[in-house]
Amino acid sequence: MTKTKRLLTLFLRFLAIGATIAAVIVMVTSHDSTQVLNLTFTAKYSNVQAFKFFVIAEAIACGYSIILLFTCSKTSLWRLVLMMDVVIAMLLSSSVSAALAIAHVGKKGNTHAGWLPICGQVPKFCDHVTGALVAAFAAAIIYFLLIFSSLYSAQNTLFL
Repeated sequence: MTKTKRLLTLFLRFLAIGATIAAVIVMVTSHDSTQVLNLTFTAKYSNVQAFKFFVIAEAIACGYSIILLFTCSKTSLWRLVLMMDVVIAMLLSSSVSAALAIAHVGKKGNTHAGWLPICGQVPKFCDHVTGALVAAFAAAIIYFLLIFSSLYSAQNTLFL
């Protein structure tokens, strides 16, 4: 791989680390309370399994990217790294999808199931979840760019 391709990959990995760390921090710090009929209800990420999965998946992706920063870029394990990048991208996209589905129900509710929207009562929580989802979506896009970059490099290496 040429020096420019290595720098591009390194830059994309740093962006992915930043986006996943931001998503984890914003989601973990999301909590808000409201009172209804003298009862206090607290909304936090740990109340929903999909949000827990989201945080764990983002943390795994961040850890993977950090580990790759400390490995030698000239190793012969580029195929394994490419496969793991695909796995991480799929993990990120599935976690974003699950969290987005729950966030949509929290914002709009579901009249067929009788679920009421909660974002009117806990707006700070919903704003944090939205911010975490935006950061995670950016991380997933960055991982797809990493995959395309690696595939392009692999194609040029194989056919030269």
